[in-house]
Amino acid sequence: MRWLVGWSSVAASFGTVGGVGAGGEGRTVHPVGSQLLWGDPDPLWAVGDWRPDEIRLIDAATTVGAPTTRLAVLGCCGATDEQLRVGLLSARGGALRHLTAWPGSYTVVVQTGRRITVAGDLAGARPVFHTPWAGGTAYATAALPLADLIEAQLDIGHLAALLACPETPEALGDGTPYAGVKRIPPGHALILREGSREITGYEPVASLAVAAPQADPVHAVEGVRDALVEAVRARLTAPRHAPEAGPQDPGPVPGMGPADRRAARGRGPVPGIGADLSGGSASATLALLAAGLPGLPGTVLGHGTGAGERLLAVTFNDLTTRGDEDELARARAIAANPRLHHVVVPAGEEALPYADLSVENAVITDEPSPSLVVAERHRRRLAAGSADHLVGYGARQVLDAHPARLADLLMDRRRRDLLRPVAALTRAEGASGHSLFVPLAVYRAARRLARTSYRTGLETAAGLLPEANRHPAGPGRGSTPADASLAALTWSRPGPAARWLTGEALAQVAVRLQEAAIRPATAQRPGEARAGAALARAAAGHRILEQAADIRSQRLHAPFLDNQVVRAARALPESLRVQPGARAAILRRVLSGAGIHELPAGWGAPSLVRSTEANRTGLRLALPELMDLFEAPLLADAGLIEARVVRKALRAAADGEPLPLDGLADLASTELWLRRLMGRRGTCWTGTAARSRAVAGGVLPAARRSLQA
Repeated sequence: MRWLVGWSSVAASFGTVGGVGAGGEGRTVHPVGSQLLWGDPDPLWAVGDWRPDEIRLIDAATTVGAPTTRLAVLGCCGATDEQLRVGLLSARGGALRHLTAWPGSYTVVVQTGRRITVAGDLAGARPVFHTPWAGGTAYATAALPLADLIEAQLDIGHLAALLACPETPEALGDGTPYAGVKRIPPGHALILREGSREITGYEPVASLAVAAPQADPVHAVEGVRDALVEAVRARLTAPRHAPEAGPQDPGPVPGMGPADRRAARGRGPVPGIGADLSGGSASATLALLAAGLPGLPGTVLGHGTGAGERLLAVTFNDLTTRGDEDELARARAIAANPRLHHVVVPAGEEALPYADLSVENAVITDEPSPSLVVAERHRRRLAAGSADHLVGYGARQVLDAHPARLADLLMDRRRRDLLRPVAALTRAEGASGHSLFVPLAVYRAARRLARTSYRTGLETAAGLLPEANRHPAGPGRGSTPADASLAALTWSRPGPAARWLTGEALAQVAVRLQEAAIRPATAQRPGEARAGAALARAAAGHRILEQAADIRSQRLHAPFLDNQVVRAARALPESLRVQPGARAAILRRVLSGAGIHELPAGWGAPSLVRSTEANRTGLRLALPELMDLFEAPLLADAGLIEARVVRKALRAAADGEPLPLDGLADLASTELWLRRLMGRRGTCWTGTAARSRAVAGGVLPAARRSLQA
């Protein structure tokens, strides 16, 4: 795990570098395994296996004794040094949006005198956390190190909200699983002045009274194309890195090439750049753009993967499920491009969800996430990839329209734009009597949401939430697309795991919603707000997946979560977003604008049924381990669940009962995360009073105390 950490305080002598730090008793406090980027009085460190080109420092101080003016960029950033310098000078005058307009995925820290500015991203894939400490404020891009620093207890209320309403920011607030550690919202920056904190947004806020002018669809798609091209170009122009050498190849195997043997052995990534190629529209777009991106200097024929270099395209083939043949055929058709080197990674039962539920010697992630139960599945695919690997995560949340966007269309009096999406939902219902009522039901639900104020919507959700475990709504996110859309047409709805939480836990989350309802209302429309919340949850899940499935010397790149791409996608007209197959159509036009016209039949078809089948198969095979996990769960000790109720649900789901598998994955991953956290040894810091206790006790002491309380 890679992260940066620093702090700001009132006293100029406060610090840890070269003197007595805040640890007291003459101890110097600094993170373990860190490199100092700049020192007292407001130090900044980079911790983890950062590459040299991933840390860039710019100092704009021109004379001796002038106020400190410097900038640190950590991550993949496509800006030149001159662009960074211009951004630093703009930030000195208070213009923060410039710091987030460069291609790539990165975190920016600016110091101007004693003022520190840390800018988060728009999606939430690179969050910023902060906490009061030693008379000042410490900040980091990971929550666990700050929890170590202040010896934080677990925030049980936040865990309850994460299970009950995972896509409702009002329930989650600015908290984290650690009490006292806060998160800044996406699209905001943390400003510190001698220990004092200020959180400010850097994106313009649209008016609710006047409809925003409709962007031209052609120009909007061109903007998405340009942003995606620049995002991929930023990865291609970065220096190449060779992974650490692994065991030698034992020799040829009939029918297997070197890359296939490497994938079968589970060896680390190969040098160069690669991409997922699942047959879906998002990953295929990135692979084709990276393989044929024109205009890069020093490459043969201008192709983006370098002189004589072919892009490594990795396809994961799940042998345990049916229906992979079409996706595999599309992937092979796309990989016929001579600039792609195609590798198929076959996997059986050992790569199903829930395949790795081990607690000992497991990776401890920053927060719980459903990604934990599928980490081994992704790790097997990524091990066959390259040192820099492109993935299509976030495309659905960035480009597709959330069902609540239908209410936004009604608020703008554009009823005609509802015809095609409603007709598509009707066709998805099939020839049944129920399908006749779908158009009216969807229209009425969208109109109800458009007329429901923010406060009323949250108060209604708070009143219904305590009943979620007694009257669960359907088998999951909706048994049909129409049911799922109707359930999403609300300001807030319970998550799939809410039906198994205790009444006390649900009541606690309901209080959070009631408190949020009386605070100043959001300036967003319901569709915009719900879409932003879904994107933030997806970005957080990708961040945890990066940590859980981490392979040394490999970097995962998700260009769809870049600031530049998210910002360009927000300019897409809602009337274009809500059309059936909008994502595939937009990406097809993006590729067409980049000179790529030939795509296989069925390109962009969804594969949710196959994912559900894999989840159910994995749960059935891992049922004994899951029953052991919930024999005496820590979630029950915290008062969030009843163990017997969850064990009964696991057995029923394994037998094929239509229960929400996403909810069971939420419970299993949270319990697994708690077990791993309780078995953790050591701390992220040296010089703190907790250091010796943590090493000797082998646990995070405050976290265990919070569960035992």
